[in-house]
Amino acid sequence: MPRRRRSYEAGHKPKLLVVIDDTEECDRAVYFASRRAARIGGNVVMLRVIETHDQGQQWLGVADIMRAEAHEEADAELSKYAARANGIAGITPERVVREGDKAEEILRLIDEDEDIFILVLAAGIGSEGPGPLVATIGRTAGDYPIPVAIVPGHLTDEEIDALS
Repeated sequence: MPRRRRSYEAGHKPKLLVVIDDTEECDRAVYFASRRAARIGGNVVMLRVIETHDQGQQWLGVADIMRAEAHEEADAELSKYAARANGIAGITPERVVREGDKAEEILRLIDEDEDIFILVLAAGIGSEGPGPLVATIGRTAGDYPIPVAIVPGHLTDEEIDALS
């Protein structure tokens, strides 16, 4: 059974969860979440998941080197988007790096942090569809313990301002 959400109880602060990835539309999710968090007096949690499915080999520590490089890249991406969120809304987002399957790590973080009340994703605008994460979570969103907001990737800052 999922943990009870406590986002708006005394001593708690509502948090919007954004998954940071390498997609172009990721910025739209960060922008929406940052604006919304500022409006409601909340914060943003930025999650970067390092997928480890190809790191099974341990030959001469190659997997350890790959893992360290992946963590450095994840930290750099989180820093970039944290600066963006601060510039948009004057907030300092929480930053989380996890290793494993994205969908599983998203659920695990939601379960661990009872102040996360919504997951914000952005849909791709290309011909290849909304993106693999949006498609995967879209199929299972009914099983999530919190709402999932999908921001259309084509929205401008001004259009998102009017919605958040």
